[in-house]
Amino acid sequence: METIKLTRKQMANLLLSLNATNRRSPHDAWGDSHKPDELPPIIQKILKPSKGEIGFSLNEIVSLGNLIEFTNFPQSTVQNWVKRDVRGLIGSPQLGKKYTTEQAAMLFIVEDLKATLDFDSIRKILTLVFNNIDDRTDDIVNPTDLYLAYASVFDQIHHQSLPSIKTADGSVNEHIDVFIKDECRAMLSTFEGIVEENVSKVLNVMIISVLTVQAGFYQAVTKKYVTDALS
Repeated sequence: METIKLTRKQMANLLLSLNATNRRSPHDAWGDSHKPDELPPIIQKILKPSKGEIGFSLNEIVSLGNLIEFTNFPQSTVQNWVKRDVRGLIGSPQLGKKYTTEQAAMLFIVEDLKATLDFDSIRKILTLVFNNIDDRTDDIVNPTDLYLAYASVFDQIHHQSLPSIKTADGSVNEHIDVFIKDECRAMLSTFEGIVEENVSKVLNVMIISVLTVQAGFYQAVTKKYVTDALS
């Protein structure tokens, strides 16, 4: 069976489609490129008609996370996160014994930031834009919206063709840095209700997130070459 991998942008759109206020259905977000019996069980669950807000067990979040490209999402690691390392960010399950889509997005964001940051830094960075864990309405930005925003920028780098830079001044890395900053600034318009004093916070958190995902990609590629060299 073909191994199914999702980009971060695809995963973010899938999570957003589960929000009752979103006009896109999970089927719209997923598409029809695979037969139903080819889909992982967690995707089959998401695509089934559901009344009310859908929630996820920790095992299901791990299953979802491991569908994301360039991601390593061990269950024991995630259990430690919610019990200790980022408990103050994630909180307890908010749908009975299930976690919300926003809590799932928060865990995916943490996984991305872990590529380069320690937990103390992650907590400090994310509390710049997320407030009361029991009330997502007071956040500067919604976790899933933030995930989609920086995932969209990374998608531009990794899955789209960048403009030619051979004739431009500066190094390749400098141009990628400028490109990331410009695309993150452009994504600011997708957020609603950000007051001027919080714009720089959101921008910097987006840039940090994109750079850590890019670092994670390089780590994954490096491991592949190490495996090839030693095989």
